[in-house]
Amino acid sequence: MIKVAILGTGMVAAHLAVGLERIRLGEIEPYGVPFANYSFPYRPEDVKVVTTYDVDYSKLGKSLYSIAKQLIGQETHVPTSLRDIYVKEGVHLGSMQGMPVETKGLEERMTIFEAVEKLVEEWKRENVDVIVNIITTEYGQAFNDPSLLEAAILENNKERLTASHVYAYAATLYSERVKPVAFVNAIPTPLANDWAVVRIFENAGGIVLGDDGATGATPLTSDLLEHLAERNRRVKYVVQFNIGGNTDFLALSMPERNVMKEITKSGIVRDILGYEAPHFIKPTGYLEPLGDKKFIAMNLEYISFNGYVDELYIAGRINDSPALAGKLVDMIRVGKMAVENGYRGTVEEINGFFMKKPGPPNAVATAKIIAHVRLSKWLEKHGVKMLSTVEQQRMDKSRVRER
Repeated sequence: MIKVAILGTGMVAAHLAVGLERIRLGEIEPYGVPFANYSFPYRPEDVKVVTTYDVDYSKLGKSLYSIAKQLIGQETHVPTSLRDIYVKEGVHLGSMQGMPVETKGLEERMTIFEAVEKLVEEWKRENVDVIVNIITTEYGQAFNDPSLLEAAILENNKERLTASHVYAYAATLYSERVKPVAFVNAIPTPLANDWAVVRIFENAGGIVLGDDGATGATPLTSDLLEHLAERNRRVKYVVQFNIGGNTDFLALSMPERNVMKEITKSGIVRDILGYEAPHFIKPTGYLEPLGDKKFIAMNLEYISFNGYVDELYIAGRINDSPALAGKLVDMIRVGKMAVENGYRGTVEEINGFFMKKPGPPNAVATAKIIAHVRLSKWLEKHGVKMLSTVEQQRMDKSRVRER
């Protein structure tokens, strides 16, 4: 079993925990889990959420069951097994500033280092294997130098640190004192793209995966750009935007948070094409009635043979949180496997497929279809391969017998 701690108990956390339990109960198939049909040492039903954290005062002390029931219970069956998981108090450091919620964080009644120590002890009690960071998008900058990050923690520098930095630092102490852990950073704060964070994980024996989980329009845009690049079509411009009505889009309506998403989203253009085509790629709005089903749109114009100009128009509605939650199942499994195989710091092959801005800082973004091939080869090197139809049928029968 892989024991998971979730940082941020919102829509994504609800879908991740509920989806895993429903797979375990045989209510749903693991669709949306990219490598569900590969011979992993851990199956999706082996992933277990054991603890969650938040800073929304209205959630603290409540069960994950009650929160998931409130968030997605009208559309999805919420298994009662989630009643035994309660939301603990986390760190916010202003990450919820401007949001319409009352917040409460550990750093309000203790130093940051004391909060780190408390987190490490709680994770130790739960015997956590993987920590998933899905807090609300915050504004943060890289430290680059490990000594600067450690000094900020020890000096209680609340102005320089983000909640993600504190959680990541706690994960490195846990890796040193208890066991190596995988820290999955599914938000834009640069962690896997910060040499300071990568180095302290490297020294502690754990890994950080990031940054910013790629789910909706961005992976599709990257694959379209690769398609055009392979055919030597000159891209004149790229337009891509999202509008949503969940809490994360509300946070992104604040300019300093939106710029973090813009950084992770727009870096793909030059990396894939090899030149800087004019582009507008970022979240652009919050509209509450859209809820979690965001609206995406893109338009690409390019020059084809004999100077002729073609255009692509794409529009869609995508359930935002389930899309990320499905990928998180595999980020957790791959992260655990990487730790068990002795990887330290970060793993570019993993980040390249799952993240919008894959670390380490010198990594080059590629189309997700290419990143999938690279990750598949990496998995095969470690004994994981795609199952044949017969093997998949055997696995399905095994799941039924176990239930």
